[in-house]
Amino acid sequence: MSIRVRLENPPEFYTNLDFIQGHVVLSLSRPEQIGAIIVKLEGESRTALGVPTDSPGMGIAGRERSTSGDTLHENHKILYKVGQVFPDETGPAPMQQPHMLNPGQHSFPFSFKFPFNNACGNVEAMSRIGGVVNAGGFFGAGFRVMDGTKQLMYSHVTKTLPPSFTGFPGEAEIRYYVKVTVQRPGIFKENWRHQMGLKFLPIEPPRPVKTNQEAYARRPFTFQPKSPTPAPYPKKRSSFFGRSSSGPSTPVMAADGFSSNGGAASSNPPSVEMSARLPHPAILTCNKPVPLRLIAKKLLPSSGDVYLTTIQIDLVGKTTVRCQNLVNNEMSRWVVLSRHGLSIPVAKPEDAVGTEIAVPDYLWTDAPLPNTVMPSFLTCNLSRDYQLEIKLGLAWGKPSGLPSTFLGRPKNSPHLASHIPQELHLPLHFSSIQVYSGLAPPPALVEALRQGRGRRNSRPPKTGSGPSTSQRPPRTSTQTAPTLPPRPSPQTQVQQPPEALYPPQLAPGEIPPYDDAPPTYEEAMAEEMTGPAIPNGGARPAWSGVTDENQPSSLGGGAEKG
Repeated sequence: MSIRVRLENPPEFYTNLDFIQGHVVLSLSRPEQIGAIIVKLEGESRTALGVPTDSPGMGIAGRERSTSGDTLHENHKILYKVGQVFPDETGPAPMQQPHMLNPGQHSFPFSFKFPFNNACGNVEAMSRIGGVVNAGGFFGAGFRVMDGTKQLMYSHVTKTLPPSFTGFPGEAEIRYYVKVTVQRPGIFKENWRHQMGLKFLPIEPPRPVKTNQEAYARRPFTFQPKSPTPAPYPKKRSSFFGRSSSGPSTPVMAADGFSSNGGAASSNPPSVEMSARLPHPAILTCNKPVPLRLIAKKLLPSSGDVYLTTIQIDLVGKTTVRCQNLVNNEMSRWVVLSRHGLSIPVAKPEDAVGTEIAVPDYLWTDAPLPNTVMPSFLTCNLSRDYQLEIKLGLAWGKPSGLPSTFLGRPKNSPHLASHIPQELHLPLHFSSIQVYSGLAPPPALVEALRQGRGRRNSRPPKTGSGPSTSQRPPRTSTQTAPTLPPRPSPQTQVQQPPEALYPPQLAPGEIPPYDDAPPTYEEAMAEEMTGPAIPNGGARPAWSGVTDENQPSSLGGGAEKG
């Protein structure tokens, strides 16, 4: 006997609104009685944290207090879809008795659609799931489904499905997989099970409209004044009679603005402000370069040159791991760009005060984010945020302009320490950065969400017999108030129903109006649409956030059965 799952045209990773289709291939070497074949599309967000020694007794309220050294587990079923592929549920009547399958290879098709949001936050749906379904009579083993009531003890958020994640073994992971259960009736027979891991990357939220606004991190700096170069010792000339004479010494002008006899040719050291700018709001895209602008602004007059010598861009990820009452923060770092040995001028002596010089962007336009960077996400017990750090190295004086006699100067050469370019390192920091997956949602879905939010923000119509306020034409500034009609006499006046309150009060037996509150409306619109369209018919971006989707779980206990 063997079970395997064969997917049809599987992509490198799945995303929201994608259809996952395939076949369950069952190979039998002898006749077998099969009660049912169940296929499940599941996603789990699991965390495990140890109770600290200084804070024992931390755990879920209403349960036994945990002692120091215990490990707490929290498992969220963020995705749970169940389908029966045998016997066919669409048939005229379900089979009550097990069916005998002959030896050979049997194939059963299945199809699921990835939803938009996570499922564990739906209290009503979770409360209806649980128990063991028996499909083979009184002595059948049945097949287990998830006990959804266990999800009710946790706190949940309703957000877009998070990406696959296995960054911290033994502490946190997010996995998606297809499970197959072959139910075998019989008190001494066990069900056959098989599962296959999947990679998942979510659709990015709708991007804001592009504007000229920018988020920036800036820092001014001023070099330290240099010490003047000491004058060289005069060359002594000795004669036959022991007399010595020295010729006149001529001051030598150094390239950095100081004379060799101690006189300074420049009064102010260079003072420059460096600013890093990103489009606001600050959004980075997976597998795309950072949309960065570096600008240098001269603050004070100076005759010295300032050069950019090094630049390093680091992306810092903060992962917040929550497990019951415990919270732990894990930091990760990716080096996006590291360039050294540069000599790019950012301030020139002839520039006026206030002059801005933009650093050429070819330094980082060919350095996309590493394909191990996942988008920012928030789910019930895990979240990922990002920060951006930019480290700049600047020099007063050209780095390659050292005199040729510096390394092996002669015995009577002057002191050349002042010719060494003065360097400093400047950090620039963006504390809040969003990383998007690069999978844009379908335009129809974006428009549907916009219209849905507009309807939710509007006042619902009245349920009385009078006309709805929302149906009245809007009054413009040029319109005047209409003339009031003559008031009817008390004998002919018809009593109108009272003004409906907000929310409107319904009469007994009246059906309430449809309320498309989130996430119901998004899910309803998503069911009518397919996955994101890739522009120009290209492939989906590379992403390897999970090293091995079929690797066994690194978290020990706490796994939810079903």
